[in-house]
Amino acid sequence: MKIISTLTHADLDDAYRIEIQCHPIAWSKATFHSNQGERYINKKVTINQQLVGFLICQQVVDEATLFNIAIHPCMQKQGLATSLLTDLIEELATKNVHTLWLEVRASNHTAIHLYERLGFNEITVRKNYYPTAHGREDAIIMAYTISRL
Repeated sequence: MKIISTLTHADLDDAYRIEIQCHPIAWSKATFHSNQGERYINKKVTINQQLVGFLICQQVVDEATLFNIAIHPCMQKQGLATSLLTDLIEELATKNVHTLWLEVRASNHTAIHLYERLGFNEITVRKNYYPTAHGREDAIIMAYTISRL
């Protein structure tokens, strides 16, 4: 059974294992652990009590930024990222957040398609933002306007 709930400190090692499997240049473990606390809305998705994905989001006043999202490679393309993001957006609406921001690698077409399908709009491009194995690549900045419940 799929359950979406709060990502807790006890989940961080399992979530970090997913992080390093999913991102070409993963966050450091220290950065991963530091993105926790009162201003964060961090979620996990479990299936049969096994953590298979997570997201990390920071709220500041009436805006939020999605910093990280990952689904275990064996569990991708099953709608889990959509479920996590939908759950996050619903929670942000109850907290009077107006806009959810994110940035995504220009080469991550799967994620860009997901964000566009959910209603995110491209705002701008940050040139040469992300490091790659052979240089740098652009980040696409996207935003989602949150409706009031």
